[in-house]
Amino acid sequence: MVVKVLFFGLLRDVTGLADEEINLPAGATLSAVFDHYAARFPALRPLDSSILLARNREFSPRSAEAGDGDEIAFLPPVSGGSSAPAAPFTHYLEEGPAGSFFALTRTPIDAAALSRRILTASDGALVCFEGVVRDNTRGRSTLYLDYECYEPMAVKTMAELGRDIAGRHKIGRIAMVHRLGRMNIGETSVAVVVSAPHRGPAFAAALEGIDRLKKTVPVWKKEYFADGEVWVDGEWDASLPGR
Repeated sequence: MVVKVLFFGLLRDVTGLADEEINLPAGATLSAVFDHYAARFPALRPLDSSILLARNREFSPRSAEAGDGDEIAFLPPVSGGSSAPAAPFTHYLEEGPAGSFFALTRTPIDAAALSRRILTASDGALVCFEGVVRDNTRGRSTLYLDYECYEPMAVKTMAELGRDIAGRHKIGRIAMVHRLGRMNIGETSVAVVVSAPHRGPAFAAALEGIDRLKKTVPVWKKEYFADGEVWVDGEWDASLPGR
């Protein structure tokens, strides 16, 4: 059987591959796929504990069997590289609760417009969190950031996260938008907006939204300094399959 394998962020640098197709014997597991690439690229082995695998755009344990035509992604810890220009919203999804909005964009995020999009007459609170690019990290002067992601899986994961948060907080709607590509100092990289009848649930849902987004949505960040560049370290949520 033939499967397509994808690499993102640091792992693309380690392997020199963005994607390729390989032949596997019937019944091969995702663990066998990892071992195949670790044998080809020994630098993968020390990263083993921090790498998650996805099968057909869903996090999957390595014990799962691969099937013919599957898409298997090697995912380094999330935290936020670059891609070719695309439409303003490369992927977007509106679903539960009705009117909620989840998207990826390569243009500046307009948080005010996003807020107006989800606010309704029954809401008495609107909380907007924006993550912005700062000019330094651990004493090093930052020039700019570059974000990349596993796009179809990222927007799907944001929508699942939004539905879960909406089901546990008394809110009206929730919106999450993450920007991709190059971002300069002071620009917004991610926005989480929540509308609700009351402020308590709105604040709680917005905080949970950004905290969980940073650990579950497959987005990676490369930081550029005057003296070099580095993929930013991050971590996966401990509850994800394969952890």
